[in-house]
Amino acid sequence: MTTQKTDPDIVVIGGGNAALCAATTAAEAGARVRILEAAPKPYRGGNSRHTRNFRCMHEGPLGPLTDSYSEEEYLADLMKVTGGKTDEHLARMAIRSSEECLPWMQEHGVRFQPSLSGTLSLSRTNAFFLGGGKSLVNAYYRTAEALGVEVCYEAPVTHLQVEDTHVTEVVYSHQGTEHRVSPKSVIVASGGFQADTDWLARAWGPAAKNFLIRGTPYNRGVVLKDLLDQGVEQVGDPTQCHAVAIDGRAPKFDGGIVTRLDCVPFSIVVNKHAQRFYDEGEDVWPKRYAIWGRLVANQPDQVGFVIIDAKSLELFMPSVFPPIKADTLGELAQKLDLPPKQLGATVEAFNVACGDTSGFHPTELDGVATSGLEPPKTNWARPITEPPFYGYTLRTGVTFTYLGLKVDENAQCTVGNRAVQNLWAAGETMAGSILGQGYLAGFGMTIGTVFGRIAGREAAKHAN
Repeated sequence: MTTQKTDPDIVVIGGGNAALCAATTAAEAGARVRILEAAPKPYRGGNSRHTRNFRCMHEGPLGPLTDSYSEEEYLADLMKVTGGKTDEHLARMAIRSSEECLPWMQEHGVRFQPSLSGTLSLSRTNAFFLGGGKSLVNAYYRTAEALGVEVCYEAPVTHLQVEDTHVTEVVYSHQGTEHRVSPKSVIVASGGFQADTDWLARAWGPAAKNFLIRGTPYNRGVVLKDLLDQGVEQVGDPTQCHAVAIDGRAPKFDGGIVTRLDCVPFSIVVNKHAQRFYDEGEDVWPKRYAIWGRLVANQPDQVGFVIIDAKSLELFMPSVFPPIKADTLGELAQKLDLPPKQLGATVEAFNVACGDTSGFHPTELDGVATSGLEPPKTNWARPITEPPFYGYTLRTGVTFTYLGLKVDENAQCTVGNRAVQNLWAAGETMAGSILGQGYLAGFGMTIGTVFGRIAGREAAKHAN
């Protein structure tokens, strides 16, 4: 696609969910919009390609969602996983707005599948996209292009010129040529910096070199760094991120959702010395899965190992990779390169600590706990006794980082405590404005959808 000679009213930097929500909203308000997506067309969509659901408040059944999920319950869930490190005003705004977003998404081409039951326990809280995140991204692109939004692929932005309280120029490369445009409004929706592993290592230390990046390799934080270097106000801790424990056989980049392991609640997890290090049954998985990336990151060589037996194999959605299988624990230890004697002792101590398992219930907190064991396992604690035995390696998989652009309730950025008059941010690049630590399944899509629509509305208002 050839870049138009005339400057657009609005430039949207990024090509994922937040960018598309912003671009569509702005185009519907009459603005001429250009999306600058760094990725090639087959890889468009950023991390949104790998998503699968949207967390949504609702007062009663809504679309595929059952029962109700109130603002207060949603906020309590968020506060629990973040340890209270969240901007409550912005969080409540995102939560309240999520209810109107679901029908808006449907109106703009997104389709949802029937509600899910099972171990994810999400039929009330999360609406799952039919066809996953790739289908959502494709639907939004069809809608945006039908509205006249211009899309430039392989068009990385290298610089935004901030003068006083305005962005005066956007510099990007496309089809081997450098382009400079001066739009009336700019929306940054280009994600975090996690794919720049050198930056990740500067924040985390050398251990970060062992991390895997679940999402797109194109989120390198170029625009984020450029703006922060010019004094645009930042928010968030560079060591905080959405980091989950994923299959250790995943690729370095772009492994996506299929490399996630959901078996932890029904397992024991050990480090390379075959020692347990955390309560695997602390809470239902959607509320706790995002802490395990950091837990594994703190172990020797940033690696962990899941151990389960035959009776637990069918209780979770499998990884794209099959588990490592053995007829005995000793054989499994050898295949996982764990010390066999120590693994045997760890499993034996766990088995002895397990009590009455008659109340075992895989889809809810069941209180089936260990006794006298440290760390305890507080739910779903059943002895690992039934061969064959299975194992997975775990690595830290970073989805997105929380260091980002600070925004207000209008998604507007600031410099020197003054609003940048024509600069807005949406999605992962500003998620640290709400998320201080931790993560709640589907909340990233909530932030991106809510603030993408707000940014699009405000940018169009300014441009018009």
